Amino acid sequence: MKKFLSRYWKIGLTILFGVAVFLFWRYRYPFALTYQEQLQLFLFDSDYFAMRMAEPGGLARYIGEFLTQFYNGVTIGALILALVMMLIQRLTWRVMSCDSMFYPLSFIPALMLWYAMGDESVLLTYAVALIMALAAVLLIQKCGQIWKWVIIVVLMPVLYWLIGPMALLVALCMATWQMVVVALIIVVACIFMSAHLLPYPLLRLVLGIGYYRIPVTLPYVLMAIPLVIWLLQWLFDLRFARELKAGRPILAGMLVVVAVGGLMIVPRGFDSRKYELIEYDYLVRVSDWNGIIAKAEQKMPDLPMSVSATNLALAMTNQLGERAFDFYQRGLQGMLPKFERNFATTQLTGEIYFHLGLVNTAQRFAFEAMEAIPNYNKSARVVKRLAETNLINGQYKVAEKYLRMLEKTIFYRPWAQRTLAMLGDEKAINAHPLYGTLRQYRLQEDFLFSDRELDKICGQLFMHCHQNQVAAQYLLMAPLLDRDVPRFMQYAQYVQSQIQYNPRSCQEAIAFAFMQQRQQPPQGVVSPMVLQRMNDFMRIYSSGGKDAVGLKQFRNTVWYYLIGGE
Repeated sequence: MKKFLSRYWKIGLTILFGVAVFLFWRYRYPFALTYQEQLQLFLFDSDYFAMRMAEPGGLARYIGEFLTQFYNGVTIGALILALVMMLIQRLTWRVMSCDSMFYPLSFIPALMLWYAMGDESVLLTYAVALIMALAAVLLIQKCGQIWKWVIIVVLMPVLYWLIGPMALLVALCMATWQMVVVALIIVVACIFMSAHLLPYPLLRLVLGIGYYRIPVTLPYVLMAIPLVIWLLQWLFDLRFARELKAGRPILAGMLVVVAVGGLMIVPRGFDSRKYELIEYDYLVRVSDWNGIIAKAEQKMPDLPMSVSATNLALAMTNQLGERAFDFYQRGLQGMLPKFERNFATTQLTGEIYFHLGLVNTAQRFAFEAMEAIPNYNKSARVVKRLAETNLINGQYKVAEKYLRMLEKTIFYRPWAQRTLAMLGDEKAINAHPLYGTLRQYRLQEDFLFSDRELDKICGQLFMHCHQNQVAAQYLLMAPLLDRDVPRFMQYAQYVQSQIQYNPRSCQEAIAFAFMQQRQQPPQGVVSPMVLQRMNDFMRIYSSGGKDAVGLKQFRNTVWYYLIGGE
């Protein structure tokens, strides 16, 4: 057993590290994987390959995007990241070429990358380029002196074109200082020539076109990783370091330091608030309305995006009128987030319009969301939505164009082929549970409106189709969240004259409106329980205003919200 452990303990640590990475992404942040996948559209197409290869670092970007598409299946995505991290660690170890007792130090670059990936704009292209650079360093180390010079002069420009500025790491890890200087000069010359010949600014070429989603930007930790690898290699190239032998106590100490450091530092790279919104976006994307409500029950949503997602989930399950005030509300921004030029909020707002039945507006927001992707990628999620909106509108030629694009993907191909079969088949589209319903909901004529006039939009939708319960719920909730009780009463009278809809929030608002006029609501409109609770509320409120002791027991009521309670 001791012989086995002494022989295989290093690979055992690597496997343990890979398992930790897999479990982290698969069970802690699976929605972050799908978020990455939706911000690209990888096509199995010669034109797509040629487009990527026409830029420095194109092969690394192509491979990175090829792997990222598998994030659609979160288990596969987590496994890919685990294998990538293990490969980076093992290659770092080989580049270090030091005594086995210093093995824990080879985990440092991989842990730094894991921490950096807490930034959702870090792309897998960076990791792929790093792996290719480390592999190139190992290959060059095995070559003779003459071949090393041949590689420097002939192949360094090719390597730069394949992996981008990560080729600088390969230059730094050359055997002699003379080789380092010449290799660096060649790579830097390639960068300047690219800036002169290609439509990219110099800074973007220096930082890498596909390493980070936001152009001309790169987090400092990503800049530091190649330097750390170079320092580790340089340190163990020194004679005293090669002869240094670490004992078991030092090995144990390094293991503890690296492990504890990783456990403490890696989670700090992941902003819990940001990833909470990413999870809400994922749940909306897959229409897991009950999952959204369950998440909101565990932790009260308080940002416009999370509150909007919760209200949409309540409306889609016909619970908005009953449960809206069980959760924190942010006025009209909690119904429809204020427009911001970023993918996540724009896409969510488009989802709300889509399910309300404003198909053309949802289509416009889909375009806006795709244009908001910083690195100018297309989005598989958006292309699918554009195919759906054009299908609903009967624009079959346009829908076919988007569906043909999705046919060239792995995960969207089956859906695209099924949907292509529906084109022109009015009976099949009208019988579809989503597309047929939205055809009934959608307005037949375009009109201009402000997103701050949500109630008027929903009023038009409800008058057009009284079966549109999502619009009815939003129509009545909008004036309440705006604390406009008279306007609510106007809408409530019309809605209740058309359909049977009188949830708890409506009863509470009606009771409040009649109380303001010192009148009793009509018989049967408000339940005796609601009237009794309102009397209790008013008695406590009159004794000390909104800060009165005991008033917070009514936090889930319309009355508490209307008086400005927090």
